[in-house]
Amino acid sequence: MTRFTIDPERSTATIDGRSSLHPIHSRATGLTGVLDCTFDEHGTIDLSRPVAGSVRFPVDRLQSSNPLETRELRRRIDARRHPTIDGEITAIEAAAAPGDYRSTGTVTFRGIARTYTSALTITLVDGLVHLSGRASFDVRDHGMEPPRILMLRVEPMVEVTIDVVATPDD
Repeated sequence: MTRFTIDPERSTATIDGRSSLHPIHSRATGLTGVLDCTFDEHGTIDLSRPVAGSVRFPVDRLQSSNPLETRELRRRIDARRHPTIDGEITAIEAAAAPGDYRSTGTVTFRGIARTYTSALTITLVDGLVHLSGRASFDVRDHGMEPPRILMLRVEPMVEVTIDVVATPDD
């Protein structure tokens, strides 16, 4: 098994939501974490061997194009008490295409952990792991009421996308 460490400079998370006026787009860099797995000769994960992974991103790195939205989002998340959003892979199985997987894991947001299942694409290219995934979440499941910014109402469903590059540990 090889440990791959997430490169914070090349890895991002985006959170997309909707409001009564316009879409809301926030982006974070500085993701950290690891993926422990074994790849076969085709660059796909050998699922007969253990697979584990975790990702963490700092809430204070979330940025929106609107400073008011950024400030309100951090306030609602309570970034001082909950400075990170964490994810952990607890199970993984092959999906239809090579490099596509169905993963189950835990997301901890605002101190509340919930289990989710979603699709991930994980490939090994030139020694680097590229991992991407997208999932929808209801922020109320994590104890967060959707923000209201002046006359703006924000929907509770958000879509989170991660794009990760990880390098092998020596």
